[in-house]
Amino acid sequence: MMESAFIQRVILRSYKSIARCDIRLRPLTYLVGQNGAGKSNFLDALHFVRDALANSLDNALSERGGLDEVRRRSSGHPNNIAIRLEFRLSDGRDAWYAFRVSALAGGSYQVQEEHCAIDGKGSGPYFKIERGKLIDSSEQPFPSVTSDRLALVAASGLTAFRSVFDALTAMGFYNLNPKVMRELQKPQDGRLLKPVGENIASVIRHLKRTAPDQLRQINEYLNTVAPMVQSMECKAVGPMETLEFRQAVQGAKHPWRFLAQNMSDGTLRALGVLTALMQSNANNSSLLIGIEEPETALHPFASGVLREVLNQAAQQNQVLVTSHSPDLLDDLAIDAESIIAVVAEEGATKLAPLDGASRQMLREHLFSAGELLRMNKLDPDRTSLQAQQQSRIDLFGEI
Repeated sequence: MMESAFIQRVILRSYKSIARCDIRLRPLTYLVGQNGAGKSNFLDALHFVRDALANSLDNALSERGGLDEVRRRSSGHPNNIAIRLEFRLSDGRDAWYAFRVSALAGGSYQVQEEHCAIDGKGSGPYFKIERGKLIDSSEQPFPSVTSDRLALVAASGLTAFRSVFDALTAMGFYNLNPKVMRELQKPQDGRLLKPVGENIASVIRHLKRTAPDQLRQINEYLNTVAPMVQSMECKAVGPMETLEFRQAVQGAKHPWRFLAQNMSDGTLRALGVLTALMQSNANNSSLLIGIEEPETALHPFASGVLREVLNQAAQQNQVLVTSHSPDLLDDLAIDAESIIAVVAEEGATKLAPLDGASRQMLREHLFSAGELLRMNKLDPDRTSLQAQQQSRIDLFGEI
């Protein structure tokens, strides 16, 4: 396991169903809760930061239905979205980045505040932006900024802030879609798998060229999950490409070959999860990998293999997983501190570490996390929930 997580703390205000939360993450963190509890919304808040920086704030909002669909409404009144991330860069420096987005008349919006600091203000690089105007910065001159864009995008042209931009845009988030993975795909950049697997053939081609050992491991794990599948690779089909699987068939001297369009949802989804966790990313060692319900469509037997891959991936990159699967969590080795309980109460999503009773049962190995989940006993710590709701933390204050 990594010595420390990349993103160590996440503070949210009014993001979708989450009114407020203050959560610390581990190198491998499980977000556990019932369907509709809001696990995906927490993961999407991090994805939103990545999209707003890698593409644009306007694009990130539009893909989610606009600002009114992203910000939470309370008693009929919309609130401002606010996000703060505290993280550790690959060179060991601590940093934080926060911004608040508010609505304007006519359906527009503006970035009210945006701050970034590495090693604390006065000790390292920092900037402070309010409504599109530079208030303070360690770097002069500072690039021009506007109130409808995140200033970190422009600041990434400065050596001082490039590491922050690269780290936050290197995060990958996945909700694999077998239907999309089954279709013929245009050749694309294969360095990082896209969210639903729309470039998986290009990623497999890239791994074969740059990281053959990782591709071999993916094939080995896939064979464990789907024993009939011996291997797979990228195959060109005219100007397009797809995946070709080699599958053992009784009585055949050589494995038969099948294109992705002939493979089951479970096999394709398993391949997508394995690729997301084991893909090569030479650009940034602090990659965070977020995966929605990786156990979906998998046979319960495959849960042990999936846990092994999750633990292996967390040796190098931070991993964040949403799940409500007792089979995936049915392991006494799962640390109580690695589980965040997610519940929906009073019309809002609430997140907290496990309560004292749940933690004690896990620490003493009386039950596995999966067994407690079957008994509906993975409960959030009520003291933590109350403290989060009453918190007056300054989102733009120093760590």
